[in-house]
Amino acid sequence: MPDDQTTLPREEYPRPQFRRERWLNLNGRWEFEIDRGDSGLERGLLDAPLSDEILVPFAPETTLSGIGDRDFLHAVWYRRTIRVPDDWAGTRVLLHFGAVDHDATVWVGGVQVGRHRGGFSGFTVDITDAAPPGAEVPLVVRARDEPHAPQARGKQSREHTPRAALYWRTTGIWQTVWLEPVPPVALRRPRVTPNVAAGAFDVEVPLTANLPGGTVRVTVSDDAGEVVSAEVRADLDLAPRLSLPLPAGRQRLWSPADPFLYDLRVELRSASGVVDELASYAGLRSVAITGKQVRLNGEVVFQRLVLDQGYYPDGLMTAPSDADLVRDIELALAAGFNGARLHQKVFEERYLYHADRLGYLVWGEFGDWGCNTGQGETTNQQPGASYVQEWLEVLERDYSHPSIVGWCPLNETWQAYGDRITALDDVTRAMYLATKAFDTSRPVLDTSGYAHRVAESDIFDSHDYEQDPVLFAANYARLADGDPYVNRADSTGESWSIAYRGQPFFVSEFGGIWWNPAEASRPQSMRESWGYGDRVRDLDEFYARFEGLVGALLDHPDMFGYCYTQLTDVFQEQNGLYGFDRSEKFDLARIRAAQTRPAAIERS
Repeated sequence: MPDDQTTLPREEYPRPQFRRERWLNLNGRWEFEIDRGDSGLERGLLDAPLSDEILVPFAPETTLSGIGDRDFLHAVWYRRTIRVPDDWAGTRVLLHFGAVDHDATVWVGGVQVGRHRGGFSGFTVDITDAAPPGAEVPLVVRARDEPHAPQARGKQSREHTPRAALYWRTTGIWQTVWLEPVPPVALRRPRVTPNVAAGAFDVEVPLTANLPGGTVRVTVSDDAGEVVSAEVRADLDLAPRLSLPLPAGRQRLWSPADPFLYDLRVELRSASGVVDELASYAGLRSVAITGKQVRLNGEVVFQRLVLDQGYYPDGLMTAPSDADLVRDIELALAAGFNGARLHQKVFEERYLYHADRLGYLVWGEFGDWGCNTGQGETTNQQPGASYVQEWLEVLERDYSHPSIVGWCPLNETWQAYGDRITALDDVTRAMYLATKAFDTSRPVLDTSGYAHRVAESDIFDSHDYEQDPVLFAANYARLADGDPYVNRADSTGESWSIAYRGQPFFVSEFGGIWWNPAEASRPQSMRESWGYGDRVRDLDEFYARFEGLVGALLDHPDMFGYCYTQLTDVFQEQNGLYGFDRSEKFDLARIRAAQTRPAAIERS
């Protein structure tokens, strides 16, 4: 296995907002074996060489992994030798996984050291006792991913071949794996809350344990050097809290127009010096609601969002490189969007880092498309306790990113709002309350699109793929305070949600205009793509439809934003503004001009 980190895939530090200097990237070549019958443990794979090789962090379904097997993979095994550096002696050694889909078990030196369920959130295992410094020990990972289980899977298809808006599956390790040494008493991930009203940052610094006689020190710096620092005792609270007011002349707000980031240095100190330290950053910005307006730093900013599913032809849910993450944001900005719904997967944290530094507004989302409490073919995913567990792990990771301006735990939950309370009602409310308890600084939408269940949800929305701009505009002409608007099933007309009660409203999915120029001249029977509604006949019809749909929402006085479907084509779903390979499909100047004029709510 290569030790030179510059030769590794995805070599960059995976956690820019919680960075320590010492770490060891474990990406690269691992032994690998597909375990189709999930019998590997019984067959001795824990202690045996594996039959193949894979390039981590790419999933075995991807071509980048070197495997490219897109059959159902019930279980897969990974093995490599690790060696903890000699100079890490006296520390606790942590093994981090950015994400493993779906059910992971980890052994080091033949000893089971950790388990985790959930394919979208990361986890950490302390391997100190199993991997002494200087010793070479085997690291083995088994990932189970039952393709027909009703687990949270986002857009991964339960059928063998993708269709419509469902895509190829992701199994096993799909984000960076790394080792990190920490002291016996160490810093956990800080929680940074911008306090624009007070011109300050409020910082909570959880610790693994208290340090008698110790202190926690936080220093905020800008381009000119140190701005402010504060220190608090580390022996009284498990999560010491500090407020760091910025001098008036050094306050600079984070916004899409000026995405300024302060550097943060967090130190755990004893009488003899620094025990643990980490580098972070923060943006000073606020999110507020005034009537039907969502305000950023007190100003109305119409949210021109695009649906971004974060799939790549050769990497599936894993970006081939860090530059690919940047490119996707830049493509959206070039088309006139100022943000995105990060749709049906939890994006790797480096994406959020780039959104932070580029001033790109995002809504954080979980991967649970279409969950309900039904049975059989109608049920892709079922709500359960694991949803809440995994979502809380996501919130902990992403809380401090200034680019995140809203949370949406669920998406397109399919269930009529009847007289019987179901598990979907329970989980929807649990995820909403968990989000509000974890984060009081951002608006929360209980579920995007359909089955709204929580009356006090900060936001209300709909998904509407009506392709006629006139009919589309008419759907929202009656939207006003007291209007008994509800989301209804297209086929039956039955109510899927509680009634709208006057919150800020946006159409969080619309458009999806179906256009593949390569297929335009083919007979209908030979076309392989999929999209919403009737396919446009030519580019002129596309532009007229796009401008009409976007204009209907820009001109609506009660609409605080929208989210257009979608940034890129994804396999057979060919309704993106760019091709799946990120090639241009349209005149971007015209796309940009259609949506960058002032919105009605910005003029009110």
